[in-house]
Amino acid sequence: MYKISFTLLALALALSACDKNRIFDKNTEIPDMAWDKNNILKFDVDITDTVSPDNIYINVRNASQYQFSNLFLFFMTQLPDGRASRDTVELTLADEKGWLGDGAGDIWDNRILFKKNFRFPMSGKYTFELEQAMRLNPLPLIIDAGIRIEKAK
Repeated sequence: MYKISFTLLALALALSACDKNRIFDKNTEIPDMAWDKNNILKFDVDITDTVSPDNIYINVRNASQYQFSNLFLFFMTQLPDGRASRDTVELTLADEKGWLGDGAGDIWDNRILFKKNFRFPMSGKYTFELEQAMRLNPLPLIIDAGIRIEKAK
Protein backbone atom coordinates (compact mmCIF):
# COMPACT_ATOMS: atom_id res chain seq x y z
CA MET A 1 0.00 0.00 0.00
CA TYR A 2 2.76 2.47 0.95
CA LYS A 3 4.77 1.57 -2.16
CA ILE A 4 1.81 2.37 -4.40
CA SER A 5 1.13 5.70 -2.63
CA PHE A 6 4.80 6.68 -2.76
CA THR A 7 5.01 5.73 -6.44
CA LEU A 8 1.92 7.79 -7.29
CA LEU A 9 3.25 10.76 -5.33
CA ALA A 10 6.64 10.54 -7.05
CA LEU A 11 4.96 10.32 -10.46
CA ALA A 12 2.75 13.34 -9.72
CA LEU A 13 5.76 15.39 -8.61
CA ALA A 14 7.76 14.37 -11.67
CA LEU A 15 4.94 15.31 -14.03
CA SER A 16 4.37 18.67 -12.34
CA ALA A 17 8.08 19.46 -12.54
CA CYS A 18 7.86 19.15 -16.33
CA ASP A 19 5.36 22.00 -16.57
CA LYS A 20 7.69 24.69 -17.95
CA ASN A 21 4.91 27.20 -18.64
CA ARG A 22 3.58 27.27 -15.08
CA ILE A 23 4.33 30.38 -13.04
CA PHE A 24 1.82 29.68 -10.26
CA ASP A 25 -0.83 27.01 -9.70
CA LYS A 26 -2.62 26.55 -6.40
CA ASN A 27 -6.06 25.40 -5.31
CA THR A 28 -7.59 25.77 -1.87
CA GLU A 29 -9.94 23.16 -0.44
CA ILE A 30 -13.39 24.41 0.56
CA PRO A 31 -14.22 23.12 4.07
CA ASP A 32 -17.12 20.64 4.06
CA MET A 33 -17.66 21.41 0.34
CA ALA A 34 -19.74 24.46 1.35
CA TRP A 35 -18.23 27.75 0.18
CA ASP A 36 -19.23 30.54 2.55
CA LYS A 37 -19.08 34.12 1.21
CA ASN A 38 -16.79 35.01 4.12
CA ASN A 39 -14.28 32.33 3.09
CA ILE A 40 -12.26 34.43 0.66
CA LEU A 41 -9.49 32.42 -0.98
CA LYS A 42 -6.20 34.34 -1.04
CA PHE A 43 -3.15 33.71 -3.23
CA ASP A 44 0.13 35.63 -3.03
CA VAL A 45 2.26 35.46 -6.18
CA ASP A 46 5.70 36.93 -6.81
CA ILE A 47 5.88 38.25 -10.37
CA THR A 48 9.27 39.05 -11.89
CA ASP A 49 8.58 39.11 -15.65
CA THR A 50 6.67 42.16 -16.87
CA VAL A 51 7.55 41.72 -20.55
CA SER A 52 6.23 38.26 -21.53
CA PRO A 53 2.47 37.75 -21.80
CA ASP A 54 0.78 35.37 -19.36
CA ASN A 55 -2.58 33.61 -19.18
CA ILE A 56 -4.52 33.65 -15.91
CA TYR A 57 -6.95 30.82 -15.23
CA ILE A 58 -9.51 30.16 -12.52
CA ASN A 59 -9.64 26.56 -11.34
CA VAL A 60 -12.85 25.05 -9.93
CA ARG A 61 -13.58 21.52 -8.77
CA ASN A 62 -17.24 20.67 -8.16
CA ALA A 63 -19.31 17.61 -7.40
CA SER A 64 -21.69 16.43 -10.11
CA GLN A 65 -24.61 17.10 -7.75
CA TYR A 66 -23.83 20.85 -7.85
CA GLN A 67 -27.19 22.42 -8.62
CA PHE A 68 -26.10 25.20 -10.98
CA SER A 69 -24.48 25.26 -14.41
CA ASN A 70 -22.43 28.33 -13.54
CA LEU A 71 -20.54 30.01 -10.72
CA PHE A 72 -20.27 33.75 -10.12
CA LEU A 73 -17.08 34.95 -8.42
CA PHE A 74 -15.51 38.21 -7.38
CA PHE A 75 -11.85 38.21 -8.50
CA MET A 76 -9.76 40.78 -6.65
CA THR A 77 -6.25 41.73 -7.73
CA GLN A 78 -3.94 43.82 -5.55
CA LEU A 79 -0.78 45.14 -7.21
CA PRO A 80 2.56 45.50 -5.41
CA ASP A 81 2.00 49.27 -5.08
CA GLY A 82 -1.31 48.72 -3.24
CA ARG A 83 -3.70 49.53 -6.07
CA ALA A 84 -6.53 47.04 -6.41
CA SER A 85 -9.18 46.01 -8.90
CA ARG A 86 -12.22 43.79 -8.56
CA ASP A 87 -13.91 41.86 -11.37
CA THR A 88 -17.20 39.97 -11.35
CA VAL A 89 -16.72 36.73 -13.27
CA GLU A 90 -19.24 34.15 -14.45
CA LEU A 91 -17.76 30.69 -14.92
CA THR A 92 -19.72 28.22 -17.04
CA LEU A 93 -19.40 24.73 -15.54
CA ALA A 94 -22.05 22.92 -17.61
CA ASP A 95 -24.03 23.33 -20.80
CA GLU A 96 -27.02 21.55 -22.34
CA LYS A 97 -24.84 18.47 -23.01
CA GLY A 98 -23.67 18.17 -19.41
CA TRP A 99 -20.66 19.05 -17.26
CA LEU A 100 -17.67 20.72 -18.86
CA GLY A 101 -14.05 20.10 -17.93
CA ASP A 102 -12.47 16.84 -16.86
CA GLY A 103 -14.52 14.38 -14.86
CA ALA A 104 -13.57 11.46 -12.69
CA GLY A 105 -16.56 9.75 -11.14
CA ASP A 106 -18.75 12.48 -9.72
CA ILE A 107 -16.01 15.15 -9.50
CA TRP A 108 -15.44 17.72 -12.26
CA ASP A 109 -12.35 19.90 -12.76
CA ASN A 110 -12.41 23.10 -14.77
CA ARG A 111 -9.58 25.45 -15.69
CA ILE A 112 -11.25 28.49 -17.18
CA LEU A 113 -9.33 31.26 -18.93
CA PHE A 114 -9.80 34.58 -17.11
CA LYS A 115 -7.19 36.82 -18.79
CA LYS A 116 -5.37 35.96 -22.01
CA ASN A 117 -1.98 37.41 -23.00
CA PHE A 118 -1.93 39.55 -19.88
CA ARG A 119 1.21 41.54 -19.05
CA PHE A 120 1.76 42.37 -15.40
CA PRO A 121 2.41 46.12 -15.13
CA MET A 122 5.11 45.85 -12.44
CA SER A 123 7.18 43.22 -10.68
CA GLY A 124 6.60 42.33 -7.05
CA LYS A 125 4.05 40.55 -4.86
CA TYR A 126 0.52 40.37 -6.24
CA THR A 127 -2.39 39.24 -4.11
CA PHE A 128 -5.35 37.55 -5.79
CA GLU A 129 -8.61 36.75 -4.00
CA LEU A 130 -11.56 34.60 -5.03
CA GLU A 131 -14.93 35.16 -3.36
CA GLN A 132 -18.04 33.23 -4.27
CA ALA A 133 -20.79 35.60 -5.44
CA MET A 134 -23.79 33.32 -5.76
CA ARG A 135 -27.08 34.10 -4.02
CA LEU A 136 -26.93 30.85 -2.06
CA ASN A 137 -24.74 30.96 1.05
CA PRO A 138 -23.01 28.75 1.85
CA LEU A 139 -22.68 27.38 -1.67
CA PRO A 140 -22.71 23.57 -1.52
CA LEU A 141 -20.69 21.08 -3.55
CA ILE A 142 -17.76 23.26 -4.59
CA ILE A 143 -14.77 21.15 -3.56
CA ASP A 144 -11.92 23.58 -4.19
CA ALA A 145 -10.96 26.62 -6.21
CA GLY A 146 -7.78 28.39 -7.17
CA ILE A 147 -5.76 30.14 -9.82
CA ARG A 148 -3.15 29.24 -12.37
CA ILE A 149 -0.78 31.65 -14.08
CA GLU A 150 1.23 30.37 -17.01
CA LYS A 151 3.32 31.76 -19.82
CA ALA A 152 1.17 32.43 -22.88
CA LYS A 153 2.04 30.24 -25.86
